[in-house]
Amino acid sequence: MALSLHACILLLKEHHLLKSSAVQSDVDTDMTGIAYDSRKVSGPTLFFCKGNHFRPIYLSMAKDNGATTYVAEKPYVEGNGMNALIVVNITKAMAILAAAFYDFPQDDLFVIAFTGTKGKTTSAYFTRGILEEAHPKHVALFSTIDRIVGPNPDQRFKSDLTTPESVDLFHDMRAAVDNGMTHLVMEVSSQAYLRNRVFGLSFDVGFFLNITPDHIGPNEHPTFANYLHNKLQLVVNSRQVVLNAETEHFDEVYAAATTTTYPDSIYLYASTDFKPQRDDIEIDFRFASQTLNTTYSQFQLIPVTDKAAALNVGGQYQLSLIGDFNESNATAAIIGAGLAGVDGAKAMPGIRQVTIPGRMEHLAIPGHGTVYVDYAHNYGGMKALLHFLKAEYHDPRMAVVVGSPGDKGVSRRPGFSKVLNEYATTAYLTTDDPGFEDPAKIAAEIDAGIDHDQVQVETILDRREAIQTAIEASRDGGIVVVAAKGADPYQKVRGIDTPWPTDMAVVKEVAANLAQA
Repeated sequence: MALSLHACILLLKEHHLLKSSAVQSDVDTDMTGIAYDSRKVSGPTLFFCKGNHFRPIYLSMAKDNGATTYVAEKPYVEGNGMNALIVVNITKAMAILAAAFYDFPQDDLFVIAFTGTKGKTTSAYFTRGILEEAHPKHVALFSTIDRIVGPNPDQRFKSDLTTPESVDLFHDMRAAVDNGMTHLVMEVSSQAYLRNRVFGLSFDVGFFLNITPDHIGPNEHPTFANYLHNKLQLVVNSRQVVLNAETEHFDEVYAAATTTTYPDSIYLYASTDFKPQRDDIEIDFRFASQTLNTTYSQFQLIPVTDKAAALNVGGQYQLSLIGDFNESNATAAIIGAGLAGVDGAKAMPGIRQVTIPGRMEHLAIPGHGTVYVDYAHNYGGMKALLHFLKAEYHDPRMAVVVGSPGDKGVSRRPGFSKVLNEYATTAYLTTDDPGFEDPAKIAAEIDAGIDHDQVQVETILDRREAIQTAIEASRDGGIVVVAAKGADPYQKVRGIDTPWPTDMAVVKEVAANLAQA
């Protein structure tokens, strides 16, 4: 991969991002590297001075390592002798130039993208499962859990971010194309738009699953309005759009979709008992739950409109991933696969076997009930999970082990208090990625909103101990829910990813010890 200084200048001008340029070398000379981390610079590289914590010493280090051009929002004396591109917005410039450096890999992929407060990961895995049935070993995945850029085991690795920085995103897209991938299923977070990680990127199919307050705080979105605005950018930048008609703020979501997409390319879905508030829209797909238990779920997908019927995806579907809320996620995935040309004959077996690390994993422990591990990490996700378990187990005693991240997601804390009041018998408040905050303070904030007359509360900051205590205290017929971390293999503590064996690994360890006792 390579990019000339001349091409950079033209692209930045085209997108009205270039304020000024200082050229010290031949504008046609290629740069063979691109980086925003000085430690990753080697040879003639295009280097980005980005981030609130950027220090000029990083530019000096990049220069020493061979960087020939820097991009920044202001000039730096440390860049003397380098080509300088001064831009209006560094993150937008980085996205535009990264796409060009990697030769626009999105053009060689059919890209399906999901946004929503909850359900992104599940819907993405369902979609990939279906597409893999039709195109084996040709479907890439960029999710909160995994990044899959090729068919081999060494081309699958754990994700650091739901949607990575643009340089990393386009690098992985190029790797996927070079590895023979033809389709890409990806999650797109609100932060991806807030930080311009996907600026300039268009999607073949874009989904808006739902929205509830989340990611609102000093280091994330300042307000819910800002959170919604950033979520809406995905439907604005998609050629075909699929919307959950049952989402909150549907009118705003639908209006955003219609600004850039013809109504014929917008598909709406909802459960059979949902009644739209508007007479001027028509639901394209309905889904009806048929069998739902703690082993599997089965539902009917019903095309309603002619354009829905044309996708040929209607019929009866079975899921290994339990939970009534997953039928809505599955419906979205089936429609998305249909828009990618995969009919029901492939979709049915493709979705049936899909399982997801850290999503509705469960283990029955003799004498101590059943333990569920799930990534539910906000009010909406936790409510859907606990509501389902309460109904399926006929109002059991329910213990919930939960914490909340530090430095972000501040709005989740009162949400956890609320949902614990609604469903939990006992709450074990513990540590979950505290970052630079005191985990005891975070737990105290959740505890402050809990009704202690309804819910017994224990604060056990050691997460392993909290899980063990909850399981040991549970009895036959009881449910223990270990929430919010799912399959995360680390705890984020003061800027360091501290290894964590995953919640389910700890659950299994506790179960083994109890069996030997």
